[in-house]
Amino acid sequence: MAENFDSNVYCEFPEAVAKAGKDILICLFNSDGSKLLAIAGQQSLTINRSVDTVDTTSKDTKGGWKSQMAGMKEWSADTDGAYVMGAESHKELQKYFTSGDLICIKIVDIKETKSLFGGMAVLTEYTLEAPFDDAMTYSCSFAGNGPLVDLTALSTEAAGKVTAMPA
Repeated sequence: MAENFDSNVYCEFPEAVAKAGKDILICLFNSDGSKLLAIAGQQSLTINRSVDTVDTTSKDTKGGWKSQMAGMKEWSADTDGAYVMGAESHKELQKYFTSGDLICIKIVDIKETKSLFGGMAVLTEYTLEAPFDDAMTYSCSFAGNGPLVDLTALSTEAAGKVTAMPA
């Protein structure tokens, strides 16, 4: 690469760069796992990760300060956007909401066609809103069931099996 870009004399590309949120999609597999669907109309995505704290304070804890340790972890994801009536992804969301079945979700970087995170979840909210003076919208929330797997940190063998991209 030394000869490329005039040997990087004035165009040195950084190792790490910020990522545009518009390129990150939350997707779900259809009920038989044969197709990965980006949720149609998506405008936002929030991935929440947290850990409970366990109080380990006792009468002899030094200096009168509380003592704590990490407890159980959890994750969730929220998204919303313009409701695309008839979209296959919204039909699947309706099925999952009605059945209460677990959903296999995947977060992808659509620009780089790269898998970022994945895990099992329960659809805990699926709201439709139709205001008088605006587009119809949806919002949905997923509560994780087990770990949210960092797909960028998989072994080479496991990473080779993670190939599905949204249809």
